[in-house]
Amino acid sequence: MTLILRWMMIKQVKTKSTFQYIKLTKALLIVCFGFFSHLNLFSQTEQITDSLIRLSEQKSISDSLRLEVLEEIAKNQTLNPELRLQYTRKIHEIASQKEDTFWLYKASLRFGHTFKKTGDLDKALENYFNAVNYAQILKNERREAIAYSGLGTVYKIIENYSKSLYFFNKGIALLRKVNDVKGLAGSLTNTGELYKINRDYDSAFLYFKEARHIYDSLDFSLGIAYNTGNIGLLYAELNQPEKARENMEQAISILTELEDYYPIAFYELSLADIYAKKGDIELSLNYCLHSLKIALDHRLKEQIRDANLKLSELYANQNKFQKAYYHQNQYLIYRDSINNEATIRKMAELQTEYEVSQKQLEVNLLEKQQKQQNIIFIALIIIILLMAFLVFLYYRNFKRKQTLNLIITKRKEEVEAQRDQLVAMNETKEKFLSVVSHDLLGPVNSFKGLSTIMKASIESNNTEDLLYIHKLFDNSVNNLSSLLSNLLDWSVTQKGAIPYIPERIVLFNLVNELLDLFSNMAKTKDINLKSTVDNEAIIWADINSVKTILRNLVSNAIKFTNANGEITISAAQNNEVLAIHVTDTGIGMPQEKIDNLLASDNYNRSAGTKGEGGIGLGLQLVKEFVEMNKGIIAIESKESVGTTITVFLPINEQNLL
Repeated sequence: MTLILRWMMIKQVKTKSTFQYIKLTKALLIVCFGFFSHLNLFSQTEQITDSLIRLSEQKSISDSLRLEVLEEIAKNQTLNPELRLQYTRKIHEIASQKEDTFWLYKASLRFGHTFKKTGDLDKALENYFNAVNYAQILKNERREAIAYSGLGTVYKIIENYSKSLYFFNKGIALLRKVNDVKGLAGSLTNTGELYKINRDYDSAFLYFKEARHIYDSLDFSLGIAYNTGNIGLLYAELNQPEKARENMEQAISILTELEDYYPIAFYELSLADIYAKKGDIELSLNYCLHSLKIALDHRLKEQIRDANLKLSELYANQNKFQKAYYHQNQYLIYRDSINNEATIRKMAELQTEYEVSQKQLEVNLLEKQQKQQNIIFIALIIIILLMAFLVFLYYRNFKRKQTLNLIITKRKEEVEAQRDQLVAMNETKEKFLSVVSHDLLGPVNSFKGLSTIMKASIESNNTEDLLYIHKLFDNSVNNLSSLLSNLLDWSVTQKGAIPYIPERIVLFNLVNELLDLFSNMAKTKDINLKSTVDNEAIIWADINSVKTILRNLVSNAIKFTNANGEITISAAQNNEVLAIHVTDTGIGMPQEKIDNLLASDNYNRSAGTKGEGGIGLGLQLVKEFVEMNKGIIAIESKESVGTTITVFLPINEQNLL
């Protein structure tokens, strides 16, 4: 991540235009966060955020890049509203100094969202109105619609449903006009909720249905979750508790996975009400308490207020008056915090200011039309001047081209140097792909053997054998899936070289996994594959490369062992190392062939006892990985008797070979 950020800073100096640079920065930030989302998400996100914070504090970067970085930091402070507000204020400060209307709009909108969640509704309303004005200046109807939706949600919270419906419908009209289907679905869902509150259930269903159709077409999980939860609330209003419970639990499941806790607290309160009506007070209390915990953790004042009210009712019904009294007091505190007279008065003043500003915009538009004729005349003069200026630019650009040719020559040399680095990295990638191909060869050969047996069973109409073969296929698929997952996990850790991350490994677990992986392949040749390794066999090595070593050795042993043969994996401690033996009763090989196998860059192919093919890797990968793990490999073999390949690996970090 740090390397990417440094590259972004260097690129800032070299990029030809600020607009192209900002687009590139956005793309890189999105790629970085997308990549790390498959790893340890929480810790990686913190590391990325720390790197972005350090970048934002550097004086050498431009304001354009600083705004992008601050935006990314604020966006990821989902669990800390104070920090989100802190970085949004920094965005607003820079945007105000630059008089950048676009960033003033984004800062105002984020202020509105954050203050709405924390219950500071007067501040939320003020910032949403500001966002509307900035969007109108930008002449961006989609962004204007988003701000209207924010206003609609605030008025919905304070139960002013007429104004809420007014702003939602303004937003919906604009979203239909600009064909923003995703934003339209969100506004339709919120408007359907308003119709539900007004008991216009048919209209509510129509809005929810249209929104769900859009979310399904976009495969948008978050939107589907909100829509499903709201339909559940609608069923609750219609006194259909089972349908309500089913929809809300489905929504909670999706939202939990997405870590969006704001609606979960609301849906759980509704579930608490459903179970209370059914007489299951304990389950109702559990939902209420969990809803309250989420609301407190995320500072959701509206949900804190409602959860305390419900808890006071439930405890009163159980004659637990002390607890009921406590939660009643908490309800009153948060209710007054949200709905005090000063807040309501300020909201009304903001609404008036907005309406006045809208009238002023109409006046300004008329004045603007009167000035257009003068502007056209001035524009003609400017065009003439521009033509003269273009002639001058043409001559200057001709001179610049000569300079650019020199720069291009220098850049070409830099590209050639980078190409050489990429060639070296590509060689490492090819070696890794060879490891993947070789590791997959064994399971694929197993499928081939099972396919032959299946064909014979089908021809003989032996259903019992087919069921048994199906079980073997199922096990093979699971093993292959596990193998692919391990290889993919390994691949994402590569940064230009095969990774070496030694750790303490219990060999018993790896060998059992190996036996499962190759059991079907061994059965197709009637080979007895067994292990005598116990739990006390410990090594200190890189787990992924050890897996590759063992898979390679067992695969080759099966390949060169005749039917009814035997392969044994064993281990014995020898001083400060562990000797891992893979012994087979196969065809064996002469000493000359052993010497060739261990020679460098030997990739000769050999067919197995049943003509099994290979990719010519031999023991080169095994040898290389053993040496990488500070180990030694030895081979003992006798023709027509069998082969024993022994790998010596250290048993702890202090005793590396």
